[in-house]
Amino acid sequence: MGRRPEGARRTRALVALTLLASALAACGGDGGGGRPTLNWYNFPDDSGALQKAADRCTEASGGRYRISYRKLPRGADGQRQQLVRRLAAEDESMDILGLDVTWTAEFAEARWIREWTGGAKRRATEGTLRVPLQTATWKGRLYAVPYNTNTQLLWYRKDLVPTPPKTWSEMLDVSRDLARRGEPHYVEIQGAQYEGLTVWFNTLVNSAGGSILNPSATGPSLGPPAVRAASIMRELADSPAADPSLPNQMEDQNRLAMESGTAAFELNYPFVYPSMKANNPRLFESFHWAPYPRVDADRPARPTIGGIDLAVSAHSRHPDLAFEAALCLRDRENQLTAALEGGLPPTLRALYDEPAFMKEYPFSREVLAALESASVRPLTPAYQNVSIVIAHTLSPPSAIRPEKAVDTIGEQIGDALRSEGVIP
Repeated sequence: MGRRPEGARRTRALVALTLLASALAACGGDGGGGRPTLNWYNFPDDSGALQKAADRCTEASGGRYRISYRKLPRGADGQRQQLVRRLAAEDESMDILGLDVTWTAEFAEARWIREWTGGAKRRATEGTLRVPLQTATWKGRLYAVPYNTNTQLLWYRKDLVPTPPKTWSEMLDVSRDLARRGEPHYVEIQGAQYEGLTVWFNTLVNSAGGSILNPSATGPSLGPPAVRAASIMRELADSPAADPSLPNQMEDQNRLAMESGTAAFELNYPFVYPSMKANNPRLFESFHWAPYPRVDADRPARPTIGGIDLAVSAHSRHPDLAFEAALCLRDRENQLTAALEGGLPPTLRALYDEPAFMKEYPFSREVLAALESASVRPLTPAYQNVSIVIAHTLSPPSAIRPEKAVDTIGEQIGDALRSEGVIP
């Protein structure tokens, strides 16, 4: 690449300085009396759990620092966009970053976040569930600490289905039988052209014994497990199990459809449980849960996890304090509060034996089992492009031609990893 003109370099520097100055003016630097302020950027939490964590850790610091909880935009795209722009401008006012589990590789490769080493790494990994730790790791190095996690279960109506199906084949057969009897029979799942469709595909591929990328994340893996995954998606879309609005459905539409009484099954996150209890108490009496359905009867399902990881900005002026504060923010007390008040499943294994958590989450054992056998989304700095390729190719599910779709996904993922081609 040729040298950048001197004028362009000066312009870029001025823009970066302007961004930094405005950020510092808005957020402040050090607190009064020389006490540093650590700015924690995370998703907007309406439950108050995150603010409580910031307050607790500020008090626990004994006056050595203050944590200021800064709310990012509500949408994941907006959150990532704000973080990327400010980190690229080397914004020193950013200390602790709440990253979606798909961003760690990208941010680590860009050198925007610091590696966890020594005692901080030991404390971050001790007692933490294995699979969430994978989302915080890139090229064998830890770049974040898991703050919370999430996974899907099979939710079903026990008045219609006394015994929950164990496999996708069984579930679709039950749906067909209910349809013949004129009973509610839809299987609610995320079929819109967005991240949820990628998650569905990733779960099925991993549950069939495969993966989307090879172990080194340098190329696609796919193969027969991916063809099986695409075939299951097409089979559902062509069956009575498919809600007519499947091509436009996301998690919340699935929840509303189940609460309306038109569905027998729902693949979704635990937030649907308190929602059903509040919105349809009569139907709630028959609302039960079971493990995510398997692709093969003899192979556990591997549902894809979500969640937030906490990273320390490479540009923080107080990195040692930021590491310490991040560990405090995700400690036992704060994770329990986030679970009970914010509905965010914890990443610390011991909390799944906590009576208060088990009472609030009667499905805690199923959630833990799912997390222990779970899969993660492809770990690559190019994840955003990989996800777009998958969702575009598999939308709508009724138009999937399994072998052709998998070939297309493989070709376009290869281009995305090489930064070639045009992302659809």
